[in-house]
Amino acid sequence: MAALLSNVLVARESASAYSYPSDYDPACVDDLDSSSYGGSLQTAYSVDDSSLADRWGLSRIDAPRAWEITRGDESVIVAVLDTGIDKDNQDLADRVMAEVNLSGSPTSDDLYGHGTHMAGTIAAIAPECRLMNVKVADDSGKCEPAVVAKGIIWAADHGAEVINLSLAMEACSDLEEAVDYAWNRGAVLIAAAGNKGTSKPSYPAYYENCLAVAGTNENDSLALLSSYGDWVDLAAPGFNIYSELPGNQYGYKTGTSSAAAHVSGVAALAFSIAEDVNGNGGVNDEVGWAIENSCTPIAVDGVGQGLVDAYQAVTKTVPSLSL
Repeated sequence: MAALLSNVLVARESASAYSYPSDYDPACVDDLDSSSYGGSLQTAYSVDDSSLADRWGLSRIDAPRAWEITRGDESVIVAVLDTGIDKDNQDLADRVMAEVNLSGSPTSDDLYGHGTHMAGTIAAIAPECRLMNVKVADDSGKCEPAVVAKGIIWAADHGAEVINLSLAMEACSDLEEAVDYAWNRGAVLIAAAGNKGTSKPSYPAYYENCLAVAGTNENDSLALLSSYGDWVDLAAPGFNIYSELPGNQYGYKTGTSSAAAHVSGVAALAFSIAEDVNGNGGVNDEVGWAIENSCTPIAVDGVGQGLVDAYQAVTKTVPSLSL
C-alpha cells in the first residue's frame, strides 16, 4: 500500500504515459454501455426545466422532492473516475474544482464522451455540489485496475466525499486496498455492477466498501444487460439516460454506469446534510446506510435493497427529518 501511495501523481494534470502489458486486456470504462446522440441544447438542473422530462431517472428516484430539503452544497465534492469531463461544457465546466490525468492520454479532457455523461447525471441530481475530474481511462474508454486504484487514492486525498466508479473490471488487490483507503478517509464509493447480464461479480463494485449498483428501466425491471446478484446493494435508472456529452451536446446511454451516477448524485445530496450520529468522526457510514435502507423495493431479484430513493435517503440521513 505504501508503494501505491507513493506513486500517486499530485500534479493537476499529468501526461505521464502508462504502457499496458502485452498480455493484458484493459477493462473498458463503460463496460459495453450503449449510447446515442440527440436533442437540442438546453439549460439543465432546474426543477421546472423541460429537460426534466428527458431525464426520466430524476423523477423516478424522487429527486425533485429531495430538492425541497437540499440541492447539495459546494463543500461536497464528487470525484468522477472516468474518461474525463469536457472542459468547455456550459453546464459542467464551472463545477469542476480539481482534476488529474492518470490515463496516459495527453489531456484530461473527455474525448470519448463517457465521463461527461456521468458527470452530467450527477450534477443534475446534486446541482449545488462540485465535481472532481479524475481521468483514469484513455481516449478509447479503456482503463487498468492499478490506474483506477491510484485515482481513488488521489480523489480521497484531495477531499472527495463521493467517488463515482462507472466502470467494471477484474479483481485486483491494489484496487481493493484503494477502496478501503478511501472509505477509511471518509468517502462513499459507488460502482457500476457491470453490463454482463449475469450474476458474475464485477470489481470494484463487489468489494465490501463499495455500493454496487444494478440498472433498471422505466418499468422498474432490470435494464438491458445489467449484471445482478446477491453481491449487488441496490439499483438505479440505467436505461436510455439523457445527459451531457462533449461539445455541448446531449444524448442517451444505457448501462449500469448511468445507474451508478444516479446513486452518486443522491450520495452528494445526503452528504450535504449528514450528521455524525455515531460520533466516529465521519458521515460516510451514515450516508451509505441511509441510501441502502431507504430504497424502494421492486420485483426484481438480485438488486439488493431495491431502487434508490433520493427523498427517502436525504430524510434518513438526518434522524430529525424522519420523525
